[in-house]
Amino acid sequence: MRFRKAFGVFAAGCATLAAGIAPAQEWKPGKNVEIVVASAAGGSSDRTARVLQRLLQANAAFPSVSVNNRAGGGGTVAWTYLAQRAPDAHFIATFSPTLLTNQILRIGTLSHQDFTPLSILLREYPVVTVNADSPVTSGKVLLERIRKDPASLSFAFASSVGNHNHVIIGMIFKAAGVDPGKAKVVIEKSGASAMTAVLGGHIDVLVGAPANALPHVEAGKARILGITAPQRQAGRLAALPTFREQGIDAVFFSWRGFIGPKGMTPPQISFWDQAFAKAIQGEDWKQDVEKNAWAEDYMPSAETRRHLESEYELMSKMLADLGVLTKQ
Repeated sequence: MRFRKAFGVFAAGCATLAAGIAPAQEWKPGKNVEIVVASAAGGSSDRTARVLQRLLQANAAFPSVSVNNRAGGGGTVAWTYLAQRAPDAHFIATFSPTLLTNQILRIGTLSHQDFTPLSILLREYPVVTVNADSPVTSGKVLLERIRKDPASLSFAFASSVGNHNHVIIGMIFKAAGVDPGKAKVVIEKSGASAMTAVLGGHIDVLVGAPANALPHVEAGKARILGITAPQRQAGRLAALPTFREQGIDAVFFSWRGFIGPKGMTPPQISFWDQAFAKAIQGEDWKQDVEKNAWAEDYMPSAETRRHLESEYELMSKMLADLGVLTKQ
């Protein structure tokens, strides 16, 4: 009897231990998933979100997926909206280096630590574009114009001071031997609206995503002076000269991904890891990458978190070197 009683206690203890180490219960969406876009319609963030929306809707685990554009404040309007949904994993938002540069420049109060990093899907090399009728015909001519009169050209970009596009403008001015603080900049709500301003002759130069410029270049309405890639790219970008080959030290890229609200659980993060990984496996994703002149650069949640920490240090140094921090 003593043996049976002791064995019973032992068995009960094993059951309790097993329950304690059992895998966490799986999670999946129980309602509509909302993708919040940190810019107006038509820009790179919007395109990324709508491509993801279509790919996720093909996944039976999602009841439905919607896109909600919340432009303003260089992304702070969208990210504040997401932060207020914590810890609901049915809400995710687009993000880019702007989330970090806003934090560094103290634009708003949110930081990357206020969210759950979910993924980085791609990298994008910005291009510098002018109207087809512009007298600025190359990167070298651009530098000459800046040296002669730094304020003679207006530079547009979206959608926040100090972001990756702003950094590129600083690089170009430094290559010209001119203080980046003398650049005449105009901040637009999206890359699409900035492109419209260039085509209309209201802005001289656009620094932004290739996909915003390529259709107008192909139609003969705009000209790309250079791309910020380390070497020439493939596909639709193959004919574009790099700034490096023009003797200009301006190599830089943006990345685009998604964040969730703070406080998401491990099962929720695991679900999103699997959802993103599945979305980029299909041929549709590869066609979208080609169409939008993107480069694949997938990172799951844990890797994205580590990337943000290292990028924060890098961006802080770059903005300080370019004088953007002291300007603010």
